[in-house]
Amino acid sequence: MVAQKITIEPVTRIEGHAKVTIRMNATGKVDHAYLHINEFRGFEKFCEGRMVFEMPLITPRICGICPVSHHLAAAKAGDDVLGAPPPRPASLLRELMHMGQVVQSHGMHFFELAGPDLLLGFDADPAIRNVVGLLQANPELTVKAVNLRKWGQEIIRILGGRRIHPNFAIPGGVNKALTKDERDLILSGYDEAIATIKVGISIMEGWAEQNMEDINKFAVFPTGYFGMVSRDNALELYDGDIRLIDSNGKQLERFDPRNYLDYIAEHVENWSYLKFPYYKKMGYPQGVYRVGPLGRCNNSENIATPLANEELKKFKKLNNGKPVENTLHYHTARLIETMYAAEHVKVLLDDPDILSKDILNTCRNPKPYGVGVIEAPRGTLIHHYWMNKNEQIEKVNLIVSTGHNNWAMSEAVDSVAKTYINGPEVSEGMLNRVEAAIRAHDPCLSCSTHAVGQMPIILEIRDSSDQLVKTITRD
Repeated sequence: MVAQKITIEPVTRIEGHAKVTIRMNATGKVDHAYLHINEFRGFEKFCEGRMVFEMPLITPRICGICPVSHHLAAAKAGDDVLGAPPPRPASLLRELMHMGQVVQSHGMHFFELAGPDLLLGFDADPAIRNVVGLLQANPELTVKAVNLRKWGQEIIRILGGRRIHPNFAIPGGVNKALTKDERDLILSGYDEAIATIKVGISIMEGWAEQNMEDINKFAVFPTGYFGMVSRDNALELYDGDIRLIDSNGKQLERFDPRNYLDYIAEHVENWSYLKFPYYKKMGYPQGVYRVGPLGRCNNSENIATPLANEELKKFKKLNNGKPVENTLHYHTARLIETMYAAEHVKVLLDDPDILSKDILNTCRNPKPYGVGVIEAPRGTLIHHYWMNKNEQIEKVNLIVSTGHNNWAMSEAVDSVAKTYINGPEVSEGMLNRVEAAIRAHDPCLSCSTHAVGQMPIILEIRDSSDQLVKTITRD
């Protein structure tokens, strides 16, 4: 057997564009597998010169999957840079929209994107290993899954006027109050949503029991864990401190999100447009960490809502109280967060201030820069704006959820390829497992690619037999 290179392009059932290259040696073993994020979107440069108040409408166009996250992070950054903290009712309404986003995004990922692998099998025929195949195999479950996502999208629509790219949050508050009829309409879908999430949790528990061998060898590795928490280290998705723990669960840092630059730096590799964030004090790669559902559930000591908190207690037992390192348990953590978001919708709607019309702070106390941070479904999302005296944006820095997980996704791809691929015969199911390592993180690649300064480029020229003829580089 001769050495060979396998390319998976495109990676399917994710948002955005990526490819994987797997390099195999002459013995049929994998030398290394690489995840290449091969799209580039320069939204940071696009935003320079725009007015601060435009940012909640511009930045959601980065992505059609998680526009609400960018919408709210931009509004929070606008609050900060303009010195206009929103009234409490406005913050409650923003958080309500955010919970709708978490429900629809997590629900879609578990049932429609990851679900075909879990419910139909990693080795199922690709022609049916999709949402259409799910519909044929279990139409009742598929309809429930669609309705769960619809409920989350309806919350976004009721508040923001449309399900995608809402027009709702503005610096200092929101532009629309919630009516009693709208509140009651949202509440009418609550019981069905909770029931569907319980079904999802049951499915995941059953699948984990039957596939424990895979779970225990599928991209299992130590990292730090990073995410937002409340005062008592409870799961927090809208507003709180950032907490970072190490691979043993020991707290390394707890800090105000506005000070993120004191703790995070970004590393660059020449084979990806996506940067690699890490914890400054430990350096790269020792300081890498994971975000998103697995990161947050490892990082949080409790959850404020009862059903989700019971599921978190089970989660904590999976590794005897230590952080859960199994990449496939991203799905378990994702469902726990979905339950929390659904329960928290009712908590918010039961708050007397939710119907208040005190929704905008028009006072201003501007400063040169501001930071807005939110826990998007995929992880911690940071918007940082520098502003001149005319309230125009001079500079933008975005550290997006998927970027934080770049090292973990790359490590997962390499680990799964080395675990499951043994030549000379390479099956489609083996390659699908490599893709599933990426899917577990639910990446949003359109959001994540950005640059400050010149990006490094390596151009390889190869002949018809794949022999390297010439390399051109730009550092």
